[in-house]
Amino acid sequence: MRRQQVELMIESLKNEARDRLVVDLSAKVATLSTDLTCLMVFGKKYMDEDLDKRGFKAVLQEAVHLSVTPNLGDFFPFLGVIDLQGLTRRLKDLSKVFDDFLEKIIDEHVQSYDQKQSKDFVDILLDIMQSGDTEFQFDRIRIKALLFDMLIAATDTSSTSIDWILTELLRHPHVMKKLQKELEQVVGLERMVKESDLENLKYLDMVVKEGMRLHSVVPISQREAREDCVVDGFHIRKGSRIMINNYAVQRDPNVWSEPEKFLPERFVGSSIDVRGHDFQLLPFSAGRRSCPAVELGIIIVRLAVAQLMHCFDWELPSDMEPCDLNLDEHFGLVTSREKHLMVIPTYRLNE
Repeated sequence: MRRQQVELMIESLKNEARDRLVVDLSAKVATLSTDLTCLMVFGKKYMDEDLDKRGFKAVLQEAVHLSVTPNLGDFFPFLGVIDLQGLTRRLKDLSKVFDDFLEKIIDEHVQSYDQKQSKDFVDILLDIMQSGDTEFQFDRIRIKALLFDMLIAATDTSSTSIDWILTELLRHPHVMKKLQKELEQVVGLERMVKESDLENLKYLDMVVKEGMRLHSVVPISQREAREDCVVDGFHIRKGSRIMINNYAVQRDPNVWSEPEKFLPERFVGSSIDVRGHDFQLLPFSAGRRSCPAVELGIIIVRLAVAQLMHCFDWELPSDMEPCDLNLDEHFGLVTSREKHLMVIPTYRLNE
């Protein structure tokens, strides 16, 4: 399924490359991520209008944005009743949109359950609910909460990582050429990249690590102290909420040389990994509350970046220079680009 969806994106770009069109690559990658998430979680793709008239991506982005917007009612409870910012009203409206959508999905799975030969994520959750084997109440409300979590957590994170890595490759043409040369040597220009090729693409691995280091997609992670403890000389009381600044850790000049520069070669001969074992690089966080989809996320990011770099040469529109690319960040739970990445593709394979 991953291969099929990435190839559909490549085919779409290939058609636009013939006409030398300027492509919104950020939107292409976002659509890929949304389609993959829906297929993996719900068993099929959904159109924009299936969620809301504003569109799938717009509603998801609003939900993510509202989740991190400072709420005066959290600091002054009496203001929460007044809802001066309108956050409660907007969140209730969004809640109704998502609830109706997820109810429809569950109903569809209940109706088609007996006709299915293979089960998706929703079917497995329904099995758990009907078994009654859980130690706590597991009903449709819990299923909807889990599905909402999966939808929000999976959609923006992968696409934003890919978007930033592509941006840095366009800003550093010599790195892009070096990556394309590796792809030519390992894969060849006669076919697309396969997932089985990824383990042999060592420079791609460095590029992805460096992109995740420089652009922390989730800049802040949180933990709560379950008991009194001392960390690095600081006494932390039980129940304290700890905010970990991943962005600062990954750009710490005491840990990284020239931390503001995009230098994939810094990982040559290095054992530093992204899976939470090395605390100087934490794109998926660490410990028991680290991202449970770390392996899936790494595969999707590597495959999409490799395929896009292997299948196309890229140039910026309107005679824009690489150094002119906008790096402004958009506020939200996920730190995405403020402006979409606009590029002109040229197909480069011999198919």
